[in-house]
Amino acid sequence: MIKKRSYFIGLTLLVLVVSSGFITFKKEKLEGFHLSNYEGIKYHVPNESENEEVLPIKVPQVGKSFTGFAQKMAYKESRGKLHLVNPYGYMGKYQFGRSTLRAVGIYDFQEFLRNAEWQEEAFKALIARNKWELRREIQKYSGRVINGVEITESGLIAAAHLGGAGSVKKYLRSNGRNGFKDGFGTSLSSYIRKFSNYDISNIAANANAKVDLE
Repeated sequence: MIKKRSYFIGLTLLVLVVSSGFITFKKEKLEGFHLSNYEGIKYHVPNESENEEVLPIKVPQVGKSFTGFAQKMAYKESRGKLHLVNPYGYMGKYQFGRSTLRAVGIYDFQEFLRNAEWQEEAFKALIARNKWELRREIQKYSGRVINGVEITESGLIAAAHLGGAGSVKKYLRSNGRNGFKDGFGTSLSSYIRKFSNYDISNIAANANAKVDLE
């Protein structure tokens, strides 16, 4: 009788131990792979019955062309957002200030934020103006290295877009000692480096370049 009771007690204890082991296992979480009861796996594959998010199409490789220059500038300035106005009041895909827009012939700022064509043409007009303003510097400094960065035409034009042609001139004439940073801490030197050696020869220097709004 005592043996039978010991047997059943031992069997009961064995069952409890095994059961507790399974319970502990079920509660384990694998870091990075665990989904709670309220989580689901979201796929980006469209189907016929639902409007699901589709991954963006890859942009064709444009290399160091003018298109590549423009795309990189748009991404750096606004992540390519046409309607963006930043905390400092700079607007659009390429982040123009109001005074710059007036200089290239645009006064309707609300329409500017809606109009992709105006934004592209304003970008080209500003490049033409900055090429004219920096024509001597481009000729004199191209190929030199300042602060470890090679000076190129496209790099200087990009830097002028960031801080103005006057700031670029001061930077070059001081051999990089007189720098400039925008409100977010971005330096002329970083733009000169990021945008070096792009072919922007399709835009001619023009001191009075404006956007044709017709």
